[in-house]
Amino acid sequence: MESSIPVSAKSERRWRSKPLQTSKPSLVLAFFSCFAWLYVAGRLWQDAENRTLLSNLLKRNTAQRPKFLTVEDKLVVLGCKDLERRIVEAEMELTLAKSQGYLKNRLSENGSSSGKKFLAVIGIYTGFGSHLKRKVFRGSWMPRGDALKKLEERGVVIRFVIGRSANRGDSLDRNIDGENRSTKDFLILEGHEEAQEELPKKVKSFFSTAVQTWDAEFYVKVDDNINLDLEGLIELLEHRRSQDSAYIGCMKSGEVVTEEGKPWYEPEWWKFGDEKSYFRHASGSLLILSKNLARYIDINSASLKSYAHDDTSVGSWMMGVQATYIDDNCLCCSSIKQDKVCSLA
Repeated sequence: MESSIPVSAKSERRWRSKPLQTSKPSLVLAFFSCFAWLYVAGRLWQDAENRTLLSNLLKRNTAQRPKFLTVEDKLVVLGCKDLERRIVEAEMELTLAKSQGYLKNRLSENGSSSGKKFLAVIGIYTGFGSHLKRKVFRGSWMPRGDALKKLEERGVVIRFVIGRSANRGDSLDRNIDGENRSTKDFLILEGHEEAQEELPKKVKSFFSTAVQTWDAEFYVKVDDNINLDLEGLIELLEHRRSQDSAYIGCMKSGEVVTEEGKPWYEPEWWKFGDEKSYFRHASGSLLILSKNLARYIDINSASLKSYAHDDTSVGSWMMGVQATYIDDNCLCCSSIKQDKVCSLA
């Protein structure tokens, strides 16, 4: 039977079956197009609802907000602004006054209200347990009594520098007060707590207090294990009298100790770079600052960073200003040079 079908009829049957095979991809494409259209329409509908909700919330908040400020509201705003302005002005005036050499009422207590200018203020670090050391100093290179007053007439002030006990008013404080009434050769740092770990803060407090108390060309910090050639130091300072921004001492640098428990350990050793070496600074045994550098410490004392040691702390402060570094071998107290002005006691 099949052989009797004409060839033209077979061709027509094949031609009619082709559209059925090519219609499947079209159906799949139409399905995905419809799905995409529904997704986009849904998102647009959702966005429209969100916009409507946000618009309603905005209108509600706008309706609840007062149309104008009351007189009381205006007074509060103006009062806060005025108070803020006055605080800023007071801070600026205080900074300006300190930078121009304004000294507190302590001037009259220390005899500087007459406007007397000094060559140097020498502060000798001491502690509560150093009574015998102070007696030795007063019996050797440090003047006492009338000799101390005559030295001040020459323009040089010498004081033992000490803070207060952690327990204010205890026997330690009372003993220092009694000794000072007898010798009158102490500079007591009322705002400083005397402790070994507080030495970096003590040097800041010393320079700040000294520059507020006496108007001098130089301010000298000395450790209590140092003997001074006082006349030699005065001669050195006279020679440097006209030199501003002078940072004078036995300059050194050295390795930063990173191991906790070792002497001279620096807790913030990581700040000193990969080489772990201190910057150039004057040895803490004896260092000298000119008046403008000491005043800089006083003005900025609240923001100056202190490190583990007082000499490196001062050195870090000097790096931020135009200080003139003067490395003087005469101030290397531990050396064996014969012409030095200090030696280890």
